[in-house]
Amino acid sequence: MSLTPILLGLGSNIDREIHLCAGLDALSGFLHHLHCSPVFESAPVGIKSGPFFNLVVAAQTDLPLLELDRRLKIIEADNGRYAPGRRGLPLDIDVLTYGEHTGNVDGLELPRAEILKNAFVLWPLSLIAPTQIHRGVGKTFATLWAEAQIDQVLAPVAFEWRGRDLTASFGL
Repeated sequence: MSLTPILLGLGSNIDREIHLCAGLDALSGFLHHLHCSPVFESAPVGIKSGPFFNLVVAAQTDLPLLELDRRLKIIEADNGRYAPGRRGLPLDIDVLTYGEHTGNVDGLELPRAEILKNAFVLWPLSLIAPTQIHRGVGKTFATLWAEAQIDQVLAPVAFEWRGRDLTASFGL
């Protein structure tokens, strides 16, 4: 079985702890070697809503990209993402990277553009995969975060999942 390294971004602004834990529980059922970044709170970007909790997950998968994306959509749906009349975003899971793939791969742009635009994606990436190279720009995530000029405020939050402390060790 060949495993592909992946990075996923997770976010929630409705019952944030409940939905992020549910998402992580679901991911742990089919991903291998799952590791989580610290969790951060951020203001919403692109939608009018309450603040988000965000984190990045590093893992490995034996699934092709389309099947991985399909499963992520099911997890989102199970958490009310597509429910009629919902307000806010219960759970959002995005494929940030999939192995060394770049460009439009099966309808997904990789690496995901939000990596370079949003602090709530780039800061956790710089912590969980600091030496990994962003295939689109040829710099590590740590370097990209150090050079970032993104006008977004993030705050580390106390967070625990399955007895694992996902709280950043600074700023609290």
